[in-house]
Amino acid sequence: MKANWILNTLGIMLISLSLTAQVVTKDSINSLKQQKEYLEVGKKMNERKLELAKLENELEKKTQEVDKTAEQAQKSANDNGRVADKLTDDAQDKKLASKASKAARDAQRDAKKARKAAENLEDLKKDIESLKSKIADDETKLSSMAGNN
Repeated sequence: MKANWILNTLGIMLISLSLTAQVVTKDSINSLKQQKEYLEVGKKMNERKLELAKLENELEKKTQEVDKTAEQAQKSANDNGRVADKLTDDAQDKKLASKASKAARDAQRDAKKARKAAENLEDLKKDIESLKSKIADDETKLSSMAGNN
């Protein structure tokens, strides 16, 4: 009798638990999926904003580097021109020929550095613009997602 009463009580408890369990509807699942996507887009956008800030901080440094290398390239080209002019006056001077050769190498090296610095600056500017575009897309996507909720 006691065993029967205990079994009945357990049975009633199990039935009441299953009746009171919250049923997860299709709408709530979709809502949770939308919230998850919203959070993922927001996270990606924040990561991009951090990267953008980092790149914008590098921009001034790269600009200064371009100016410095361009100035050095111009100086080396001027030095090369002066030594080459002297060499034309005395084409047989071995020391002067060596100096002219060295000045030409220096001018070539410095010009290459200046071109490379300018290319790096342009690449950085493109990366910044690309990130700005992606952030704008993310913001548009977030606002459209918020409008749908």
